[in-house]
Amino acid sequence: MRLRFLGSTSEAGACPSLYETDRGTIVVQGLRVTDGEALGDLRDVLEGETVVEIPRELLTEVAKRVLDR
Repeated sequence: MRLRFLGSTSEAGACPSLYETDRGTIVVQGLRVTDGEALGDLRDVLEGETVVEIPRELLTEVAKRVLDR
């Protein structure tokens, strides 16, 4: 699988960031959620999966760029 950087709202390209794969999926880079209460709200997390937190602004900014292509 290959990744193409889509964007970040962080300085110097650090996380959180979004990437598009050559398989047509999106990869999210961000800080792992470790808050027990938040993790308790999740459903159906499979073995090997994790969740990350990203700002809403990152999704909207990258979505605009991708849709404008």
